[in-house]
Amino acid sequence: MKKMLLATALLALTAGASAAQTVRLGTEGGYPPFNFIDDAGQVAGFEREVGDELCKRAGLTCEWVVNDWDSIIPNLQSGNYDAIIAGMSITPERSQVVSFSQNYFPPAASSFVGLSADADIHGGVVAAQVGTIQSAYVAQSGATLLEFPTPDETVAAVRNGEAVAVLADHDYLVPHVAESNGELVFVGEPVSIGGGIGMAFRQSDNELREKFDAAITSMKEDGTLNAAIEKHFGPDSTKF
Repeated sequence: MKKMLLATALLALTAGASAAQTVRLGTEGGYPPFNFIDDAGQVAGFEREVGDELCKRAGLTCEWVVNDWDSIIPNLQSGNYDAIIAGMSITPERSQVVSFSQNYFPPAASSFVGLSADADIHGGVVAAQVGTIQSAYVAQSGATLLEFPTPDETVAAVRNGEAVAVLADHDYLVPHVAESNGELVFVGEPVSIGGGIGMAFRQSDNELREKFDAAITSMKEDGTLNAAIEKHFGPDSTKF
């Protein structure tokens, strides 16, 4: 009987440890090349590649969960997933409610895009995705902020005349400009906002954050992270 009880206890412990190794990663799935949904309906992009490699190095089995950007932090706090990896810039304001890993993407430029190079980005209506560092920047710039739930809607607002320009990550806007046949152009100079992009965790999940931090460090040290950045953002992209 004692052996049976011991075996049962060991089985329960093993099952608990196994379950603890599965971590759910929340992402938006709508911000290429950082993250998007491919033709097979799967999360793809830079963050899918990096996230899978981080999980491998941390000894974790990761599942991907897609969530709208405007509720991505509340749903982390509610327990719908265990970490966010969704092109989220590290800022002091967000650090008050979540715990960030070190950055896995260095501080990079944000840019304005409009229908003409002389668009009034200082006094006109400028579109940005809700809850982003870009929307906060526009709100303090003197321009009139027009927010949208998704990044695609911000670009559409410029095309249909609702906004004179959009402010977003430069790397997100590059393909939109390139594929517009001259309809969209960059306006003014790029701006630098935020402290790079990191994973976000509940503030109580220090152990999990530390595991991913160690994995990010190893990817930086062996060049794997820079290789992934160059693969998805091009040879001229900012790297570590």
